[in-house]
Amino acid sequence: MNTSSAELDALRIRAASTCQTLHWLASGRIDAVQLAEAYLAAIAALNPALNAYVGLDPERTRAQAAASARRRAGGRSLGRLDGIPVAIKDNLDVAGWATSVGLPARRGQVAATDAAVVSRLLGAGAVVLGKTNLDEGALGASTRNPHYGTTVNPWQRDHGVGGSSGGAAAAVAAGLCVAAIGSDSLGSIRIPASHCGVFALKPTHGEISARGLVPAARRLDTVGLIARNVDDLTVLLQVLAGYDAEDPRSRKRRVALAPPDWEPGRLRCGIPQDLAGLGTSPEVLAAFEQAVAGLRHELGEQRAIDFSDYPFARARRAGLLLMEAEMRQTFAADLADTARPVSDAFRAMLDFAAAKSAVDYVVADRMLDASVLAARRVFAQVDVLVLPTTPGAAPRLDQPEPVDQAQFTCFASLAGCPAVSIPMGRTSEGLPLGLQFVGPPGSDLRLLELAGVCAAALDAAPDYPVPASA
Repeated sequence: MNTSSAELDALRIRAASTCQTLHWLASGRIDAVQLAEAYLAAIAALNPALNAYVGLDPERTRAQAAASARRRAGGRSLGRLDGIPVAIKDNLDVAGWATSVGLPARRGQVAATDAAVVSRLLGAGAVVLGKTNLDEGALGASTRNPHYGTTVNPWQRDHGVGGSSGGAAAAVAAGLCVAAIGSDSLGSIRIPASHCGVFALKPTHGEISARGLVPAARRLDTVGLIARNVDDLTVLLQVLAGYDAEDPRSRKRRVALAPPDWEPGRLRCGIPQDLAGLGTSPEVLAAFEQAVAGLRHELGEQRAIDFSDYPFARARRAGLLLMEAEMRQTFAADLADTARPVSDAFRAMLDFAAAKSAVDYVVADRMLDASVLAARRVFAQVDVLVLPTTPGAAPRLDQPEPVDQAQFTCFASLAGCPAVSIPMGRTSEGLPLGLQFVGPPGSDLRLLELAGVCAAALDAAPDYPVPASA
């Protein structure tokens, strides 16, 4: 006999993982309408302060939830995510919704078709709650948007969330959606996940179709996933991954995703040398060393990896130049719109690229090839690379945005590798920190399995939703 859904109060509903929620839906303890209403009520109460969402259509959300409830009641579940409320970063097209990309001129530009990833979500029965905030043009790592407002950290509202998928990470952490879909070009999924204390996956480049994602830099752009545990990331990846003939960079696998077959006792784990010299703050370094020490068994044989010949800072700047140069073309109309102008800071970044030569672009582009070769050398020695997700914790909002937040995330992006970020503890101020796992291309499921084992061993994930602090 099913237990009454009344026993599932709103806070418990919002704290649940995707897998737990799916169990409740399948067993009848809750239906998709009740689920959606719990999240819509939380968004109405908390979003004015957090500013995680910039686009909402509650009636459309309710209609999708009602359709899901009818399907389940009739024993005709549409797919693996039927009834699950998700958030979509506002640089991914959702038919009938505006895709602002954080720019003023696009506030009313309604998408005619769904992005490929959104089509897969809806095909699996997911319910869209809304569009989440991001940096202007998805260029930045702070989600301090001059047109749509700043997204604040649920942990401490005087701190930022990172970016550019900051709204997505804040929504997941604060219990304003079950999971969120964003994008990652140099770390835009992993940085805010680290700062908000949630889990994130940047898949192998091309594993999930990027069709319908407003491009930042097509050779770097990856659809990314944010959730409250590793199992949820795995479910989302299995639903959303797949070859798309309409995406020129979609990955057509000769074999399936590498299965989770690493044996912890035989695992070769690489740890970069001289993390302090690469800009890691003392508090992050201490937390990282404590986490690695606590994962002695899970990480197997730990090997020091010499990255002295890989210029992290130059690689990060090269990736940024590629983004700025491509965005100069993508957002040409926005730059020319004097009635609804972009910010001076955004214009200056794109003007910087315009002042560079074709030779400068080629030099930056070759950094991608150098990164691919560096990754091949690393993964000839080890199975997985472990390093902090960010060199520092979430910055205060009254301080300038740090320029090096993508210092440790850019390597996986430029090399096309999958990367997972999990919580690894908190600073003395109580701000979350992230631990990052990077694997060779195609090792997504192996990486997720290892991340799940390590997350269980560390037990550093907070109780969700995190307690919003004024």
